[in-house]
Amino acid sequence: MIEGAVNAAYEAVVTLPLHGPDGRTHDIQAVIDTGYTGTLTLPTAVVAELKLSFSHMGWAFLANDDVVSFDVHDVIVLWDGQPTHIKADATGSTPLVGMLLLDRHNVNIEVESGGRVVIQARA
Repeated sequence: MIEGAVNAAYEAVVTLPLHGPDGRTHDIQAVIDTGYTGTLTLPTAVVAELKLSFSHMGWAFLANDDVVSFDVHDVIVLWDGQPTHIKADATGSTPLVGMLLLDRHNVNIEVESGGRVVIQARA
């Protein structure tokens, strides 16, 4: 189970530990984004700090029909107590947890400032 809280801006936030290829670690505060279909976005500063390995270029179509490209990197995230190898999109300034990372999990959000956020694997 992963727990977090709703912040003053009404974003559901969880803390996720990340591990780079050389053993460096970094905890991030990530916002749950049900409109993002990928796994995880990371700011380029976090990618550089952890010295994450480049995987490939990614592309996305935005709601305004713009097309953007971004680097995709390999990272290990401690997800529900388990080290999990994923591909993270290097884009934006706020880490986002996407629907692909939430696959086979239930998300419960008490929608109020300070409300509890719980992500739990389905049985």
